[in-house]
Amino acid sequence: MLILDAHLDLAMNALEWNRDLTRPISEIRAREVGKTDLPDRGRGTVCFPELRRGNIGLVVTTQIARYAKPGHPLPGWHSPEQAWAMTQGQLAWYRAMEGAGELTSIRTKDELDRHVALWAREERGDDKASRRPIGYILSLEGADSVLTFGHLEQSVADGLRAIGPAHYGPGTYAFGTNATGSLGVKGRELIREIDRLGLILDATHLCDDCFREAMDLFQGPVWASHSNARTLTPHNRQFTDDQIRELIDRGAVIGAPLDAWMMVPGWIRGKTTPEGVGLKLEKMAEHIDYICQMAGSANHSGVGTDLDGGYGREQCPMDLDTIADLCRLPDLLKARGFVEGDVEKVMSGNFLRFLREALPRG
Repeated sequence: MLILDAHLDLAMNALEWNRDLTRPISEIRAREVGKTDLPDRGRGTVCFPELRRGNIGLVVTTQIARYAKPGHPLPGWHSPEQAWAMTQGQLAWYRAMEGAGELTSIRTKDELDRHVALWAREERGDDKASRRPIGYILSLEGADSVLTFGHLEQSVADGLRAIGPAHYGPGTYAFGTNATGSLGVKGRELIREIDRLGLILDATHLCDDCFREAMDLFQGPVWASHSNARTLTPHNRQFTDDQIRELIDRGAVIGAPLDAWMMVPGWIRGKTTPEGVGLKLEKMAEHIDYICQMAGSANHSGVGTDLDGGYGREQCPMDLDTIADLCRLPDLLKARGFVEGDVEKVMSGNFLRFLREALPRG
């Protein structure tokens, strides 16, 4: 069964974590033994061989670079120009991976259909399956790096197809997780420009006030690449039931993440452990089921793992060694009463349907 992961920070891992994602996960982990600069060193879960092993043939992957002006509560680049340059370095890495045959850029409906057909054909026994390119849709997580709308137009020409205006804290255009405030003039202008350019709006990370304003203003396609329900995990990072209903009414698909603190209430980073709370992949199935019950169907749930998004095995389900273990999720959903067709929708079908409607023809 083809799996689509709607949120991975591949370029961030390659450039800022200095991970060669073309190599086996055992080798990537071994090269980080003894390093203490980051809490997830030696605990990564994502690389190209593991994506292929898990039949994860299509991913939404990010450009990400926060601008942290003086007094900003979070780390980031010290000028918007540096943030822009970082996203361009990430783009260069994606291009290099295309040249190496590891990735292929998906920008249009036709490219999407050809790629899905390729993976379906090779699943039937083609001996090139172990080297088939992984399709990627480019998304911008946090809009701080958008220097001007001319720069945004350039990004669209370069393949950008989705954008989340906010990340954590206060941003240039919107307030994100753990922050509050309105979009303001610049934020509203950005939302209109996203609409004009035909981009997908990613509602993930928008604070409640900005979510409300963005939904009122934006007329185009909306998804939530990696978010859970606030009822199950009380925190402003997750969506309220009313927000989930609104996203469903807008035709959105909501990707379920695997970051433990978004799955388990009261998780304390660096202290709580997956083993200590018994966190397993079944919890992901529970969060997906919750969205499906709210929707009254399996048409609005998907997978958006956010694996290796600044954390590793120390902060994800204890029975997950690598991203390839996503292939066990279908059986967990079936154990909850999901029929085969609905499982296929969750694993890739819903996001594929959404993309076929949202991407340009060509």
